[in-house]
Amino acid sequence: MKKLLIGLLMLAFAATTTAQEIPSQRETLGAMRRVNDYFMKKYADPTAVMPYFSRRKNYESNIWTRAVYYEGLMALYSIYPENRYYDYAYDWAEFHKWGMRVDNTTTRNADNYCCAQTYIDLYNLTPEPKMLTKTIACMNMLVNTPQVDDWTWIDAIQMGMPVLVKLGKLKNDPRYYEKAWEMYAWARNTLAGGLYNQKEGLWWRDKDFVPPYKEPNGKNCYWSRGNGWVVAALVRVLQDLPADDPHRDVYIADLQAMCKAAKACQRKDGFWNVSLHDESNFGGKETTGTALFVYGMAWGINNGVLDRKEYLPATLKGWNAMVNEAVHENGFLGYVQGTGKEPKDGQPVTYNSVPDFEDYGTGCFLLAGSEVYKLQ
Repeated sequence: MKKLLIGLLMLAFAATTTAQEIPSQRETLGAMRRVNDYFMKKYADPTAVMPYFSRRKNYESNIWTRAVYYEGLMALYSIYPENRYYDYAYDWAEFHKWGMRVDNTTTRNADNYCCAQTYIDLYNLTPEPKMLTKTIACMNMLVNTPQVDDWTWIDAIQMGMPVLVKLGKLKNDPRYYEKAWEMYAWARNTLAGGLYNQKEGLWWRDKDFVPPYKEPNGKNCYWSRGNGWVVAALVRVLQDLPADDPHRDVYIADLQAMCKAAKACQRKDGFWNVSLHDESNFGGKETTGTALFVYGMAWGINNGVLDRKEYLPATLKGWNAMVNEAVHENGFLGYVQGTGKEPKDGQPVTYNSVPDFEDYGTGCFLLAGSEVYKLQ
């Protein structure tokens, strides 16, 4: 009896300790606003081109990196609806005439239609027909053509899949859900034998990283942010997908398996390395992969997909690590790996290093914060 009582007291203490570790909503929102304020102040004109100095060229500001930022901004707006957030997003979309990057309505490149996620979010707030004319045209082109082999790299799953699902929900049309599944399943199961390794619960970034390619330590190469993109895609699909969708259980199982695999290789300090299975390969704190895993785990807890007791410690550890060690006093976000496709790209990654684009890191952080905010 005495042992039982002590055990119950210890469990109660553990539960209390965990609850106390959850940051207040005020603290979480404060960190999100600080990071976002830094970005909006530095990039005050949402229509300005984005210089890529190493390539000596400029990119249009509806490219994927900026589109991911707006995903995060809309998540922030959903919990703290400041008019300036809406205006900043609306002015950006209006400048680009609500079109896709480069080819406006007929692109098959997910990086170029990722922006449509925010177009749909804005439409849902203040619907105007012009907002979605080009998005509908682009998605209808995907639905009405037989190709399913567009997403040859796993980043594309996050850039493209939620657009189809969001539009399917808006139009109450299951054709969009089914096309999303077909394209996802091709990347998952068919491309190079399947980019998803079900045995390890993680994805190879593209066909170039499927074995026999290995990390320096001889293990499979799983890039942190790439896997984080898939986690984010699954979250953003599941939150809009009907409960009776025939593929929903697969998406849930994939999210659960990925979060389990990610939790197993979390660093002691709460971050994740850029290489999930080889800490010697450019190992160190990295914010974007960390933010995306925290986003997925927090959403999973909030929506009953992940066990709270099992995943809350890892979620809080990751979030607190970013807030305490990556966020500068002025809101600059440190430890962000620059663009690329594998651990060696976008280096060095340090507290003070500035990536080639600052936008997507901010977006990832805001997405994570929007779900941590709901943990209570």
